[in-house]
Amino acid sequence: METKPTHEQAQLHLQIYEMRREARLRQARDWFFRNYFVNTLDDAMRIAAPGTEAGAFVMMVFGYWDQACALLNYGLLHEDLFFETSGEFFGVWERVKPTIEEGRKRFANRQFLAHLEKAANRYETWIEARSPGHIAAMREFSKQISAQLAKPATV
Repeated sequence: METKPTHEQAQLHLQIYEMRREARLRQARDWFFRNYFVNTLDDAMRIAAPGTEAGAFVMMVFGYWDQACALLNYGLLHEDLFFETSGEFFGVWERVKPTIEEGRKRFANRQFLAHLEKAANRYETWIEARSPGHIAAMREFSKQISAQLAKPATV
């Protein structure tokens, strides 16, 4: 039998959600999903170079979701509740996954986004048990969006 979230877990979940609504983080998240399509670490560094607004946006998104996932991984958030209501973290993981090992090696930080990775791996198993094919459909949709955004805009 699945356990219900505790009152404390629900309160923390709502606090995490409130943080997502902060104007600057919302701006960063919007920028990230419109612009962060990379296949190599060099692509990532070019698109979101350190010291630029884009670089700050990327680090805000990474930092927020890695912290939220750390709370999940330490059992402070209820897993089902988090997975049912917070799928965005998985989209962030999918965007960074092609470059994560190269980044961890280059900057000698094996723990970089480790909480995000751990939660994303669990989420993939969790969602596929409940909605088989969801991950494949989401990845296909992401490819289409990436291709669409790569084309010059027409008026």
